[in-house]
Amino acid sequence: MKTEIITIGDEILIGQITDTNSEYIAARMNANGFDVVQITSIHDEKQQIISALNSAFLRADVVLITGGIGPTKDDITKQTLAEYFGMRLIYSNLVYQNILELFKTRSFVMNELTRQQAFVPENAVIFQNHAGTAPILWFERKDGKIAVSMPGVPYEMKMAMESDIIPQLHQRFDIQANVSKNILVAGIPESQLALKIANWENALPPNIHLAYLPQYGIVKLRLSGVSDNSLSLEFIINQQIAALTEILGKSIIAYEDISVEQIISMLLRNNDKTVAVAESCTGGNIAHRLTLLAGSSDIFNGGIVAYSNKLKISILGVKSDDIETYGAVSQQVVEQMAQGVFHITNSNFGIATSGIAGPSGGTAEKPVGTVWIAVCNKDKVVSKVFQFGNLREQNIERATQMAFLMLKDFIEEN
Repeated sequence: MKTEIITIGDEILIGQITDTNSEYIAARMNANGFDVVQITSIHDEKQQIISALNSAFLRADVVLITGGIGPTKDDITKQTLAEYFGMRLIYSNLVYQNILELFKTRSFVMNELTRQQAFVPENAVIFQNHAGTAPILWFERKDGKIAVSMPGVPYEMKMAMESDIIPQLHQRFDIQANVSKNILVAGIPESQLALKIANWENALPPNIHLAYLPQYGIVKLRLSGVSDNSLSLEFIINQQIAALTEILGKSIIAYEDISVEQIISMLLRNNDKTVAVAESCTGGNIAHRLTLLAGSSDIFNGGIVAYSNKLKISILGVKSDDIETYGAVSQQVVEQMAQGVFHITNSNFGIATSGIAGPSGGTAEKPVGTVWIAVCNKDKVVSKVFQFGNLREQNIERATQMAFLMLKDFIEEN
């Protein structure tokens, strides 16, 4: 069953916002057995909407549209869709009452523009928007092809997808099962990994697809397939994963699509342990990613961003002589930073980073991208130097990821 996604709005085309709606819809549709064949972004302009719909219906059975149905005069998608499907707009008291109830909870006052949201195409199927004013509109052609118009506000769209659109699509279509499993592999670059598992990959059944999805320090392998029998398909994929495990062993760090910090959180939680961080070049990014996790207060004691040498000395206890002799970006300094935050916060583990994120500040001995990372507990400290590259933001993300991977290995070994 083929699907196309159309996003409407100038803000996407001028780069003012990122199109996260398409990412979410594509993931959810694929998980539910639909094949997304194209994603198109257009202006909220009548002829562009009509042209995009005509093209989409040549390729797809279901067209999912987001955006362009707000209360302002430049939102013309609803009117255009009504004309496209040969419908007139009629007043819906149910939609109006839904808006009134929503406004009661938010202490908003109804105005004429918002009242216009209660006018809907007369023969469209209407789903109430429980998070906003624009209703969800479902159109069906005589040939059975469907178009669904949803709000562009991400949380409104997501609520509509989960509560109404996906359940209705399952009722409307006999959809094959789509089974997908993820394997996270650490420590093997993508090209080396491809060579290492080439024989296994070549022997995969024809209905099983393998995708390589590289990240910083990790390659995510996704095995997926479509079948009329989901249990049989899942059994086959699990067999292939077992064979892959024989080849890769401990290089596999997870059998699900989760972040390294989530793995660390589980390891710490399961052992009733805590961690603290001392960051220089990563500027608090390690702490940020840890505190994004729900319940992180159980495993994360705190962090210190010691960017200046003065703070490294006065707060973390780094020896000034070592900074003068070896420099702030050195094994000696980063190990003392890790041990310092470990003791200050009374944690079970400490992490520290010190490096040259760039684009300036490098030397012949320590070029841009040089980063020292250390992890420690009460018994030992382990450190390692990395050479990442010239791009500041990437260096920060890579250093953060490698710090998490080092900590994961350190926790498992100690």
